[in-house]
Amino acid sequence: MNPPELPTRAAAETLLRYGITPDRCVILQNSSTLVLRMTETVVARIVQDVNGPRKGTAWFTRENAIAQHLTALRAPVIPLHPDLPPGPHEHLGYPMNFWRFVERVDDEPNPAEIGTKLFECHHALRSFDIPLQRLGILSESMEILLERELFPSQTQRMLKELLEGSLEALTPLPHQALHGDAHLGNLINTKGGLLWTDWEDAFEGPVEWDMASAIWNAKLLDNDLYAAEEILTSYRQAGGHIDEEALEQCLVARAAVITAWYPILYPHPNAERRSKLQRRIEWLEAKYRS
Repeated sequence: MNPPELPTRAAAETLLRYGITPDRCVILQNSSTLVLRMTETVVARIVQDVNGPRKGTAWFTRENAIAQHLTALRAPVIPLHPDLPPGPHEHLGYPMNFWRFVERVDDEPNPAEIGTKLFECHHALRSFDIPLQRLGILSESMEILLERELFPSQTQRMLKELLEGSLEALTPLPHQALHGDAHLGNLINTKGGLLWTDWEDAFEGPVEWDMASAIWNAKLLDNDLYAAEEILTSYRQAGGHIDEEALEQCLVARAAVITAWYPILYPHPNAERRSKLQRRIEWLEAKYRS
């Protein structure tokens, strides 16, 4: 499959501007964000959905600042590529940034390591001193639901009310900089160990939000209660604190946020994605009625 021409050209011309000649174009991801391996060591992430809810490069600026901070503290993250300015860059209307390529290994991450690696990032983020939006992705999701009719009216109303309740419940809790989207698809098993990536959703909130993101699928879609508990236990053993009541609230909020974004991220979902969406909605409906 060939990559989309214009965003690929935008990334290639940006690299050439800094004296780096692309010698390949391997698609690593092709969705709202296009991820391309363009040299032995350079990976480009290009926003294709330039008309989506997020405009401009402010969110990439946030991601870059966090990646640089965590890399400097040797936290388990994929680093920006050192041979280019951190950016973010924008060319031909496409925001982008550039990362160091890491080689994956086929082994599934050990759940007992996942919590440890999440705590290491949280610990390093305690010293991140650039202000982030408080409960950013929750507020952003609420704005989407207020601006767009994405679901039948009853589901739309349920999502709004659940998010309102979550914002009210989570606002008084201790906050710090978070990953914001710490599901396990953003944790890469590499030859250098487990590394977190994709910090574009970073915001200030309770650490329970990232934990809820890490365990939601295992706990509530896959019924892998062992993996969910191992992630929780390893986080606590590494030195982290998780409040059970806050975690439960974050599980609800996480499901509502993912549901709100689903029609935007997956406008033409396959059968598996439709099934997952329906299961999330049914789980939320049970919570909503209780």
